[in-house]
Amino acid sequence: MYPGIQFDGKVVWITGASSGIGEALAVRMAARGSVLVLSARNESALQRVATLCRDAGAGDVLVLPLDVSRHETMEPAAQQVLAQFGKIDLLVNNAGVSQRSFCVDTAFDVYRQMMEINVLGQIALTQAVLPAMIARGEGHLAVTSSVAGKVGAPLRTGYCAAKHAVMGFFDSLRTEVTADGLQVTTITPGFIQTNVSKNALGGDGKPTGTTDADIAGGMSVDECADVIMAGFESGEPEIAVGSGPEMGLLQLKRDNPIAAFQALEKMAAQLRQAT
Repeated sequence: MYPGIQFDGKVVWITGASSGIGEALAVRMAARGSVLVLSARNESALQRVATLCRDAGAGDVLVLPLDVSRHETMEPAAQQVLAQFGKIDLLVNNAGVSQRSFCVDTAFDVYRQMMEINVLGQIALTQAVLPAMIARGEGHLAVTSSVAGKVGAPLRTGYCAAKHAVMGFFDSLRTEVTADGLQVTTITPGFIQTNVSKNALGGDGKPTGTTDADIAGGMSVDECADVIMAGFESGEPEIAVGSGPEMGLLQLKRDNPIAAFQALEKMAAQLRQAT
C-alpha cells in the first residue's frame, strides 16, 4: 500500500478526459480542489468538461488537446504543463481505444493502432513527465488498463495485447521508481457504461458504432470513478473496478487458468455462432 493521495492543490493531468472514466475522475478531483490538465483529441468536449470542473471547485483548469498517437508531441506538451504549473503531481494515462473483431478478420493496421494509442502513447507521455517527477522526488503515475490486461478475451486480440503490455510496463516501472519517491497505480476496469465499445475499431479499422450488451449492463461510470478515487485515497497500487462476472475471471485466471481458458473458449464459440 502507498500513502493515500490528498488531491487538494495537486496538479493532475488526465488524458482521455473528454468523456467516460476520464471525465468522471476529473470532476471528482476538481471537487477535492485539484488543479487539472485535461487532454483528449476533442477540444469542444474538453471545454465542456472543463466547465464542469470549474463549477465543481477546481483550483485551475488547463485544456490541452492531445493525440497520444502523435508521440513527438508528448515532450512539448509536458513542458507546457510544467511551465504553467511548475509541477505534475499525478498523471492519469486514460486515453485509449478498444477493438471488436476476430483475428482472422482484422487488418494489421488495427493492431498497429492498438499499440500506438494504448501502449506507446502512454509510454511516451510517461517518459515526458518522469524526469521532472524524479527531480522533485515525488509524483504519481497511473494507467487505465482493463480486465483485458489480465485475461485474453475473444474479439479483442489487439486490445488484450495492448492492455497486457501496459500492465507489464507500469508494473515494471513501479519497481524502478519507488526508490525515487514515485508511486505507480494500475487501474483494471471491467464492464463500465462508457462509449468504449461504440468507439471500438472493427476489423476494417472503423468504429463499430454499437454498444455491447455487457457494457450497457455494466457498472455506471460514476460508481466506477468513486471506486477509483477511493483506491487512490487509500493508496492501492492496483485498483480493480467492476461489478459483473468478468471480475471473477481475475481470480479464476490466478486459481485455475485452465478453467478460465475453457470459459473464454466457450464464449468465443458462442460469438462465432452468432455471427
